[in-house]
Amino acid sequence: MLTCVVGSLTSCGYNAPQVTMTSYETMTVKTSDIEIPYKFSARMTGQNDVTITPQVAGQLMQICVAEGQRVRKGQTLFVIDSRNARLELEAAQANLQAALAQENSAKLEYESNKNLFDKKIVSSYMLNNSENQYKQAKAAVAQARAAVNRAKVELGFCTITSPVSGIIGEIDVRTGDQVSPLIPLTMVSGNTTMHAEFSVTEAVIEEMVQEGVKAADVNKYIAKLPEATFVMKNGTEYPHKGRVVSLTGMVNATTGSLTSKVEFPNPDGLLYSGIQGTVVMPFQEKGVIVIPQFAVVRLQDKSLVYKVQPDSTATAVDVTTTDTGNGKDFIVTSGLKAGDKIVTTGANNVMEGQKVLF
Repeated sequence: MLTCVVGSLTSCGYNAPQVTMTSYETMTVKTSDIEIPYKFSARMTGQNDVTITPQVAGQLMQICVAEGQRVRKGQTLFVIDSRNARLELEAAQANLQAALAQENSAKLEYESNKNLFDKKIVSSYMLNNSENQYKQAKAAVAQARAAVNRAKVELGFCTITSPVSGIIGEIDVRTGDQVSPLIPLTMVSGNTTMHAEFSVTEAVIEEMVQEGVKAADVNKYIAKLPEATFVMKNGTEYPHKGRVVSLTGMVNATTGSLTSKVEFPNPDGLLYSGIQGTVVMPFQEKGVIVIPQFAVVRLQDKSLVYKVQPDSTATAVDVTTTDTGNGKDFIVTSGLKAGDKIVTTGANNVMEGQKVLF
């Protein structure tokens, strides 16, 4: 509404009154429901990020992929010198053949003695001795077969394949390097599905406590949480929504926060491990007082709102507010109640005790 402030007459004169037109608008405070976007700094990781480490020692003969390359599960990544492993396999196979021959001879000896024993030509001692030799020969065959299988496994370890489909990370070795199980070669980020990891603030923890969420009910609480959006550092919003899939049950003693993960589908491969951004989750606040930001006057460390009294004058009251995240409104947590009338437009021009309604 329009308020006319009439200036006083100049001393000892009859100059015409000076009129200053100042526009004020007011509103009656009421409670309402509002959606607030909670924002969390997050870092992306692949659902199946795997560190590639050799299981045998040897010289690296071939690097079959490049950094940043997309690979499929089972694709060859590195080849380690396999000559010694092949020789070990050949020796193990030769030993197996010798063991099989020995087993066959022991079997013939045992069967012959068994036939002779049935005819009472040889003693039970000879029969038992040949039987034991046959059993030993069979055991030797089993050991030789195990040695062959072990040699095959060792040979297989010389060709390193990708355990998941994903993206090749930084390759820390070069062809010709000596590698061992203690030396990581690279990382494959399984990026079909990505996880945005972030810390949950104390405010959310307090909300969980107020709602009576117990450790056994965390999964049910997670299932009810709203979908999340991932906003990259340049402000670009990722097109696919995500959902919270985990919430650690232990508060970090240093930060006072919980660690959470939001799972995002990544069908187009737009997300990579290590990308940083913001996870945005909209939460409903019910029965709160919402006022325009321009109704709040900042005075040093105070937030003031001009409340309209029954005589139409304005009185400043201290309020505490929370940002709604929409750039337009504040939630008032103290200082006002439903039914109060406050100045909105023009609040910065109001003076204590000034009449704002006529």
